[in-house]
Amino acid sequence: MDWRGFAQEMASMARSLLAQTSVADTLRSITSAATELVEGCDAAGILVLRGLTVETLAPTDQVVVESDRLQERLREGPCFDAARGRAGEHVFRIFDFTAGQPRWAAFTSGARDLGLGSMMGFLLYTEDEDLGALNCYSRSPGAFTEISETAGWLLASHAAVAFSSARTHAQMQQAVATRHTIGEAMGILMGSRGLTEDQAFAVLRRYSQERNVKLREVARQVCERGDL
Repeated sequence: MDWRGFAQEMASMARSLLAQTSVADTLRSITSAATELVEGCDAAGILVLRGLTVETLAPTDQVVVESDRLQERLREGPCFDAARGRAGEHVFRIFDFTAGQPRWAAFTSGARDLGLGSMMGFLLYTEDEDLGALNCYSRSPGAFTEISETAGWLLASHAAVAFSSARTHAQMQQAVATRHTIGEAMGILMGSRGLTEDQAFAVLRRYSQERNVKLREVARQVCERGDL
């Protein structure tokens, strides 16, 4: 392993991740980098848990989606565990699906049927939160070595920071857009109904609560229709 060359590629990748303009672009860059920088990686994806539901983000191959669905059905697997940060572990690896795996016996059998030979899962986490798991897959048994694991862990560390940053930025953009839309809707009601600013906001909020519709959606409808 040319660690100097790898370090240069990792630095370039880190700068590229932070330059992406959306969460989706950031995630696609992460999984693409995994197939390029992690030795033995044929496909990659990011698994996120929403309660007990698995969401697959930025998969580079359909087998990633199929593996995640399998783990969701069985409620077991290295990436499923990595996404939950089970037992404080941050890295999970199945060296050879053909040899069986007592820890995830049912998943191992199903993954073998999908044509997978080996896999790794890395928890994506920061000081404040767990974000999901970066999954690396190979169709060959024994494809992932200690070097592969180290490379994957380094990539996951950079990826977690970029993922968190991109998501925070997206949330801030959404908050600004929501405030703008609410302000525009209030202006429409103030003009059409002769309301004060406080009265217009109270009308929007009451409408939202009575109909169990989010305030930003109510505001969007007012902006589109000119009234409630």
